[in-house]
Amino acid sequence: MRLTIHLDDDLMRAVQRLALETGTTVTSVITESLRERLQRHRHRTSNPPAPLSLVTTGEGGLRPGVHLDDSATLFELMEDGG
Repeated sequence: MRLTIHLDDDLMRAVQRLALETGTTVTSVITESLRERLQRHRHRTSNPPAPLSLVTTGEGGLRPGVHLDDSATLFELMEDGG
């Protein structure tokens, strides 16, 4: 497929330099770069990071009524010295 794109001058010079150094074409450098970027994106979206698990220490765990996913209540308890 033919496509017209606009690249910054410094980026285009870097692409041309890489094509010369590797004995390939500008089209090949751009195509390979886009494929690598798309692959990284697919990998990141298909493998989201594992959920974070919090480990509590000490005796008895959390106080009754304290929920770690309720930050507003946690802040109130910390400010009140609760």
